[in-house]
Amino acid sequence: MKRIIQETEDGSKTIYIEDWDESYHSKHGAVQEAFHVFIQNGFHHFTETKNPIKIIEIGLGTGLNSFITLIEAEKHKISVQYVGIEKFPVSDEEFELVNYFENVFKLYPEFEHRKEEFLDYYQQLFHSSWENWHKISPYFEIKKVEEDFFNLKNINENNFDLVYFDAFGSRVQPELWEKELLEIVDSLIKKSAIFTTYAAKGTIKRGLKDLGYIVQKRPGPPGKREMMVGLKDFPFDK
Repeated sequence: MKRIIQETEDGSKTIYIEDWDESYHSKHGAVQEAFHVFIQNGFHHFTETKNPIKIIEIGLGTGLNSFITLIEAEKHKISVQYVGIEKFPVSDEEFELVNYFENVFKLYPEFEHRKEEFLDYYQQLFHSSWENWHKISPYFEIKKVEEDFFNLKNINENNFDLVYFDAFGSRVQPELWEKELLEIVDSLIKKSAIFTTYAAKGTIKRGLKDLGYIVQKRPGPPGKREMMVGLKDFPFDK
């Protein structure tokens, strides 16, 4: 499938799949969407406790969500283990063309004195080998796994506190938003966990409710009215 680099409305870039008329991130702003959906409505639930957390991302893609999470882990001094699942890894050339480092880093002026250090982290995240754990920064380690989402039980990882569900939309891959995959993901989480996604589709809402989540529709990122968060036996709400 032909993949094209496009600029989004916040100046950051994304990959557009021409055959599907689908992009990796929102055309209204890739960085804005990632920060709103996965950080503000996911990671920030854990910043008060300061406990180590384990995150699984369904759809690692360009690594945007993982890089912002790395910076947040450093900012809040929270140890993060991060597992990113991707069936079709982004190429070196695509990574260099997308290059969202500057767009992300401008959100964190307090780290300007560490810019070269974070640029090195950014490169390490993408270029680290697959299927192995890598300590990227003092507070962040990652394991990238090249695998089909329906084979998640093969990854030999579980006890996740937080799910970033960032699969392609249901218009092009409806099977990723049905209960079968949700059950597989749910089997890998802790008793108390959070599931966050950019979507607000009825099928995923019903599937999460059937699995015991309290489902909340929340305001979406720019260009999207709503998004969804699932809370499972979670001790506090934001």
